[in-house]
Amino acid sequence: MKRAMPPVLSHFQAAVLLTARQQKEKVVAVSLDLGLSVTEVQLTEAGVLLPNGRLLAWTQVETIAANELGCFLVTEAEIEKIQIFSEQFNRLYSLMPTMGAPTMLISGIPMHRIKGTDPYRDTLTKIQAVAPVMGDVLDTTMGLGYTAIEAAKTADRVTTIELDPAVVEICRHNPWSQQLFDNPKITRIVGDAYDVVAEFEDGRFSRIIHDPPVFSLAGDLYATDFYRQLYRILKPKGRLFHYVGDPESKSGRNVTRGVMRRLQAAGFTQVRPYPHAFGVVARK
Repeated sequence: MKRAMPPVLSHFQAAVLLTARQQKEKVVAVSLDLGLSVTEVQLTEAGVLLPNGRLLAWTQVETIAANELGCFLVTEAEIEKIQIFSEQFNRLYSLMPTMGAPTMLISGIPMHRIKGTDPYRDTLTKIQAVAPVMGDVLDTTMGLGYTAIEAAKTADRVTTIELDPAVVEICRHNPWSQQLFDNPKITRIVGDAYDVVAEFEDGRFSRIIHDPPVFSLAGDLYATDFYRQLYRILKPKGRLFHYVGDPESKSGRNVTRGVMRRLQAAGFTQVRPYPHAFGVVARK
């Protein structure tokens, strides 16, 4: 069953509301789910009357408008910035709006490409790298779940792994992540991908999308022995996409060369750069 979500707003939606107020409009169409849909709301002297009967005060709208890096959950009593500190990993996660799907800041660093693209278009390039996406698919690092959600549109089943439970909680408040919880084709596993992958049976997955954090944060997910596990669980003729970062940067070029060399050592063939998605593709 699809879960009902409270409104979530960013400075983009707050700007629409404030402009409508300035123009003395009584009703305005605005998104209450970060751009996924549009809803009509009533404007009053005291604030914005939402469809659920909640009155969002103009001071609250102004607070949201002033924060360009935050997304805000509108609860019955207050507005709450969507952010969680993970004591387990000593990281602050927060949802950051873009012109499209939101990204997540990890201690202030965006987890998606946002320059010249948006997080969902970025996801589509990764999916296209291993098209057609079919059969059982593994998404090794869930994040906001966009890869798993998009893969599930054509795959039979999708398994996605997330290291930090705090990230799952961010997803619960992100309108764009709700299919992670609503789509029965998606299985979420909380754990270290390095350990979880070792438990899968041989030849289980037709496609693997490996989008690890930067090498300095997750070096074990770039190791030859981990790549051997990915090779083992991939079906014959299966395809792998491995995100590595900007191939035009010095670090990106170095990481790409190292990744390609280790993938080949692990048994993968047709290993080649896929610069359009800032990654590498390979086959078994």
